[in-house]
Amino acid sequence: MNDPQDPYDPYAAQQQLIGYDPYGRPLYGQVPAQQYEPPYEQQYDYGQQAQGYAPQAPSYGYDTHQQPPQWIPPQAAAPQAPAQPSAPAPAAVPEPRRPDPADPAEPAGREPAGYRTEQFAFIDQPDEDSEDVIDWLAFTESRTERREEARRRGRNRVVALAVALSLLLVGGLGWLWYADELPFLDGPGRTKGPATAAGAQKRDMIVVHLRNTKRGGSSTALLVDNVTARQGATVLLPNTLAVTKDDGTGTTLGKSVEDGGIGTREALDTALGTRIGGTWRLDTPFLERLVELVGGIEADTDTAVPADDRAKTPAVGQGPRQSLTGAMAVAYATYRAPGEPEAKQLERTGRVLYAVLRKIPSDPKAAATTVESMGQILDPGLDAQNLGGLLARIGEHAKTAAYRTEVLSVKPDGGLTDEASKKVVKELLGGSVAAAQPGAAPRVGLKDATGDEKAQVAAKAALLNGGYALVDGGRVDRPAATSQVTYQDEGQRARAVEVAKTLGLPETAVKKAESVVNADVVVTLGKDWKPS
Repeated sequence: MNDPQDPYDPYAAQQQLIGYDPYGRPLYGQVPAQQYEPPYEQQYDYGQQAQGYAPQAPSYGYDTHQQPPQWIPPQAAAPQAPAQPSAPAPAAVPEPRRPDPADPAEPAGREPAGYRTEQFAFIDQPDEDSEDVIDWLAFTESRTERREEARRRGRNRVVALAVALSLLLVGGLGWLWYADELPFLDGPGRTKGPATAAGAQKRDMIVVHLRNTKRGGSSTALLVDNVTARQGATVLLPNTLAVTKDDGTGTTLGKSVEDGGIGTREALDTALGTRIGGTWRLDTPFLERLVELVGGIEADTDTAVPADDRAKTPAVGQGPRQSLTGAMAVAYATYRAPGEPEAKQLERTGRVLYAVLRKIPSDPKAAATTVESMGQILDPGLDAQNLGGLLARIGEHAKTAAYRTEVLSVKPDGGLTDEASKKVVKELLGGSVAAAQPGAAPRVGLKDATGDEKAQVAAKAALLNGGYALVDGGRVDRPAATSQVTYQDEGQRARAVEVAKTLGLPETAVKKAESVVNADVVVTLGKDWKPS
């Protein structure tokens, strides 16, 4: 039976594989029809003739004798060369129809229409490009691996960068905490106790004498750079501070500066137990010049300063952040109203110095250039390079608000108060027995509890003749009946005994006790002491 959808016509032209297109797809074309060959069953005539035997035609002559049939070997039909058809255009390959098993009209055992067995011959044929395909697959795989490796390295770089940024952040916060610049945490600089601040920190300091060339008088301050705590300070010293001259006689700080300032730095070291590195004599014209060099200053003024036509000083207004020129800064720093205590004028000097330090360049070389531009002849022990470097460092503390300004309070007799000795001398200046200059004479503090001025003078002379550096401890508020020699360090006991012998006091008068006087040994003269 013929398939209605695909009728079989043995004489119709057949499709045959004629090649492949550039993309490897098979191409088919028509070929001439072959000679019809009868089926195998029709090649035999049952009982009459068989294939291979030539049938004898009946004899129509006189001889009627029939010869037996002769065997003729079968020969394959000579193939006929098909006529070369004209090369038709490649026919579009129709979409093959897939057989439907459920269709009863589909003949069983028949290949799907549109496909022939020879169409799939390429499956078993070796591909000459197989090596190229393998190489391409290997290249693709290696490129994929390289991409994965690049992604992995990229992730590692991101992780390393995150770790580095975290360490940098932690280190920066740690540095800010150590520098005491975090507003919500106190750094080590704020937790230093008095004992630690007194001797365990390194300080650089100079003494500044501001001399008023128009009205006379002077103001003295210590500029301190606490290298360990990274803090700065200005300590203002009253002119009434008692100091000892080179010959052992007593005087005041103001009188010592007026006399030329020779030996003043050493006298301050003896009185305060400090190590002052140099002296800066700053006359008012040079202060005016310095303020102009830094471009003027801003200061919080506590009072208005009237203009003085005779002294040719301008007026200064009162209020916060007043802009001051050089002349205005000098007028405010040296102003002292009638009846005002000296401490008020010292505070104004401190405000001007603080404002100038904030305008000093942070670069030491630039600061040294500013100092040189003042045209001032400096002390040989403090040249422009050293002074400029110190001012630059202290100025950095002033810019970051790590700065203090204190006035050293003294008693009416010029001696230090207990508060000044503890809060300023020991904590801020780091004054101590160990801070005295190497090779200096032992320092002995003398406090008068006799009420007799002659006895005090005699005791001073005895100590100076004994080779001791005298530290004036002033007078006590209440007279004492007995004399006493005290020391703070156990290593100073032998020296205290020698001091007692120098004054003619018994060894029983020597005791270990705390004292506010910054000296190796402190002598408190009582009424029992009599000069020899």
